[in-house]
Amino acid sequence: MSAALKLAVGSLLIGAVVLGLKALAWWMTGSVALLSDALESTVNLTTAFAALIAIRVAQRPADTNHPFGHHKAEFFSAVLEGVMIIIAALFILREAYQGFFDPRALDAPIQGLLVNGFATVLNAVWAGVLIRQGRALKSPALVADGKHLWTDVLTSVGVAIGVLLAILTGWWLFDPIMAALVAVNILWSGSRVVKESLSGLMDEAVPENTLERIRDMISEQADGAVQAHDLRTRHAGRMTFVEFHLVVPGDMTVFDAHEICDRIEAAIGKAVPDTQVTIHVEPEHKLKHTNVVTLE
Repeated sequence: MSAALKLAVGSLLIGAVVLGLKALAWWMTGSVALLSDALESTVNLTTAFAALIAIRVAQRPADTNHPFGHHKAEFFSAVLEGVMIIIAALFILREAYQGFFDPRALDAPIQGLLVNGFATVLNAVWAGVLIRQGRALKSPALVADGKHLWTDVLTSVGVAIGVLLAILTGWWLFDPIMAALVAVNILWSGSRVVKESLSGLMDEAVPENTLERIRDMISEQADGAVQAHDLRTRHAGRMTFVEFHLVVPGDMTVFDAHEICDRIEAAIGKAVPDTQVTIHVEPEHKLKHTNVVTLE
């Protein structure tokens, strides 16, 4: 089992434990805010399962119908997570609205907060693991799952503040008001997850710092070539795709041109792991004056 799959399975287990703890905290207190927090955790569990499926699909080798691989499957999971976050926020707003017109004193609020607090710490630790390891493994699904858990952590902190204020002041409206404020924050976070995931589905170019490393490798390793132009990049899951045109002297042998291409591909692969490079070799009369990579 790959590292990404192990993390996805871990998310399922952690999600089930956290959901159980938050449901217990709601049952102990009757808090609308804690109920909303528990409802969001059901989304965590659902999206963790979606991430697991997406990662398994993304790791399938290329086939006849998918010659470039299945890497984009993870972006679909990330989009689903963003959408589920937004749905959870809307549901929380609905619960807060009802609680606003029917506020009630909470039962065993301190005990409920302690149980919910333990679940929050567990979520925060696991969210950090998912984001850090997801970026290292270039897994959009794991990163999105980690960011989703961070929204859950923020929800829990906001809920705790609302419940504490309600206890200290006796003004039980703090409970649904805080739930509503946290829901708005979740809506914002969910929209960001969707936006970032859609950029991958739309073949967005790699970040500028990564693109600069690719340019440097082409420039340093293209000794013997005349020019490189029309550099294009895109990312799909953990894979980065690079393609460009390489102009060489018209009398250069195929063997020598191929040697230059091999050097460039090896250098790019070392600087940017999990990269597939496509180079189109051209003769001198194909020189261009735009979108040119400066060679050393």
